[in-house]
Amino acid sequence: MAWMAMALCLLVAVLGAIGVVSPGALLRIARHFQTPSGLYAAAALRIILGGALLLAAPTSRAPRAIRAIGVIILAGGLITPFFGLDRFRGILEWWSAQGPIFMRVWAGVALTFGCIMAYTLVPKSRTP
Repeated sequence: MAWMAMALCLLVAVLGAIGVVSPGALLRIARHFQTPSGLYAAAALRIILGGALLLAAPTSRAPRAIRAIGVIILAGGLITPFFGLDRFRGILEWWSAQGPIFMRVWAGVALTFGCIMAYTLVPKSRTP
């Protein structure tokens, strides 16, 4: 399960990198989730990432931190369908209205988060 958690964290980092380079491209990707099936897909991705983090936590460099983040992401995935499309669209419109610098900063946060999570998932070396 650690490989799945690693792959999903790297996906977060790649999406963050896309947003840093081209905020408009990231916005186009996010708009694909503005449908009922897209909202469920986003929820499923969060649930899978949260579960994968929980299962990968014991072998990670920071098991308690990975477990806590996994619980938060899993809970976010479970409540995503109840969030609603109108609220999602409103947040997306507000986010895009803040301008490209704001969007790049948040994409940079996603890039950093994904890279740190991927690094943390790599098991500690066992050299004496």
